[in-house]
Amino acid sequence: MPRPLLYKVDLSPEQEQTLKAITTKGTHKARVMTRAQILLMAHRQLGDLAIKEALGISVQMVQSIRKHFVLGGLDAALYDAPHTGRPAKFTGQDRAAITALACREAPTGHAQWSIRLLAEKAVELNVVDGIAPSTVFYILKKTRSSRTAKGSGASRS
Repeated sequence: MPRPLLYKVDLSPEQEQTLKAITTKGTHKARVMTRAQILLMAHRQLGDLAIKEALGISVQMVQSIRKHFVLGGLDAALYDAPHTGRPAKFTGQDRAAITALACREAPTGHAQWSIRLLAEKAVELNVVDGIAPSTVFYILKKTRSSRTAKGSGASRS
């Protein structure tokens, strides 16, 4: 015997139109489209297992979307909440300046830039107030920069 639904999805005509528009136009992220399909199917009284099978997702996802809709409304069910956490310490400009620094000739007495040397130079030139060498490595890795290759730089592929 199927369990009674804890979170019943009842859509207004406007909400149903919105969800149909989302599922028929390919301008939304796949996860938003899947969530819209879940809500439409739940509104048509399909059970969690039937929705799971039809969309190839987990029952937990179906239950989660139902719950988010009932407790928080349509936007809460369709879109992820902003993530908490510490904001980025370095801006895009900071990252670009460090990458540009790595593209310059190594200082006199050095054959090439080291990660530690780049971190020290970035602080010395007031690019940033302070930066760990591991962060410089991460920034350069993200830009696919090479400190040793000829013609190195962020635009190198």
